[in-house]
Amino acid sequence: MEYQLYINGKWKNTESGSVVTDINPADGSAYAQVHFAGPDEVEEAIAAADHAWKSWAETPAADKEAILLKAGDWMQEHIDEVAGVLMDESGSAFGKAYFEAGFAVDLFRAAAGECRRVFGEIQQQAPGEISMIRRLPFGVVAGIAPFNFPLLLALKKVVYALAAGNTFVLKPASATPVSGVMIAKALDAAGLPAGVFNLVPGSGEAVGNRLVEDPRIKMVAFTGSTAVGKGIAAKASVLFKKYSLEMGGKNPLILLRDFDLDQAVRIAGFGAFFHQGQICMCTSRLIVEEPVYDEFCEKFTAYAGTMKVGDPHAMDTVIGPLIKKEQCDIIDSQIADAVSKGAVLLTGGTHEGNYYQPTVLKDVTPDMRIFYEESFGPVTSIIKAKDPQDAVRLCNDNEYGLSSSLLTNDLSSAMALSLEMEAGMVHINNATVSDNSTVAFGGVKNSGVGREGGSYSIDEFTELKWITVQYTPAQLPF
Repeated sequence: MEYQLYINGKWKNTESGSVVTDINPADGSAYAQVHFAGPDEVEEAIAAADHAWKSWAETPAADKEAILLKAGDWMQEHIDEVAGVLMDESGSAFGKAYFEAGFAVDLFRAAAGECRRVFGEIQQQAPGEISMIRRLPFGVVAGIAPFNFPLLLALKKVVYALAAGNTFVLKPASATPVSGVMIAKALDAAGLPAGVFNLVPGSGEAVGNRLVEDPRIKMVAFTGSTAVGKGIAAKASVLFKKYSLEMGGKNPLILLRDFDLDQAVRIAGFGAFFHQGQICMCTSRLIVEEPVYDEFCEKFTAYAGTMKVGDPHAMDTVIGPLIKKEQCDIIDSQIADAVSKGAVLLTGGTHEGNYYQPTVLKDVTPDMRIFYEESFGPVTSIIKAKDPQDAVRLCNDNEYGLSSSLLTNDLSSAMALSLEMEAGMVHINNATVSDNSTVAFGGVKNSGVGREGGSYSIDEFTELKWITVQYTPAQLPF
């Protein structure tokens, strides 16, 4: 298959860019040929979005809502095609692919509902004056999406930005550009006006930098690594440009002695190994209170051994391929460092091609690289805590603060400890991997700036304007 750019409401070939082979990470075969944008196409996309934004901003909410609902219907009707793209292009296992495709349908519909809820405020501040706070779109928003949930994490940006009245230019991850094509297909089928959404796959150098630096782009919404996110923030700040960043995580799960161990094993296993650990929210640190440490290690190791590794299309596959073989080398290096410093490899630690076996280390300590560094693979570390306060200390000993879990039957302790945990999201008695269309998704510290989801996204994709109306003679000092 060959996939084109989508600019100003039309599918087109690249002229200043190139046609790139999209690789299936499961077997290294050529999955598709994709047109990557060059400077001419990036310019055309930005100009189209800039030209379209005022009319889109003035489009009635009911019309925006109808388009997003139609796009959601298209996504639902083509869910098998969309899930197939996710399996073949990103290595998503069968269950994850259909989960992500279904989430995409929900995002379209949730954003459609937000079109009617771009609320401002009326204040009574002075006699004879109406003081209005209006919430208005920025104009053109650029989105830069990652490879791991390429459809969901791109769409979170696109649909809420459109609902708020902005136009959009999307750069999907270079490794998963066809997922972006699915978004363009849905919006095109729904009758979105020309220029409101534009798709420009390409490299960070050719496309990403241009989007960040162009003055017509008023906001950049990014999901990806902390290193790249910091670079975007530095460039955008010089231009006084709004940005939202959803970045890395080294997410902890705290298990206290009173919680059911079998349930804890299942929660931790899902959080650690879903989408082969290639999730910013994955559970990469299991902080276990000392009295149940040894038993948990034994049970969790046995559970990890039941995870099927293999063909993403097989319905019972849990762990598919990593997006690239180089990630296996990074994980090997982290494991070697940990073992050399006293960690015990309980299971895994091997790979064949892009397939990494589910891997569990115990007795991991802060002097090991893997305690702090992201692995972005099916690898998790078990860490011993003396008591709940020590567990929170270990939890917070990290530059990241995205998602976290706390497993305990003591509600009072759970609420108190959750407030001490330095994370944008704390899930009591559930996995670190959790999301829905309307929550305030995002992190603190080096995990991000801003929030995504529902009305919180509307807040991110709009700016405030204060307008007053004086309906009686103004009272002036002179």
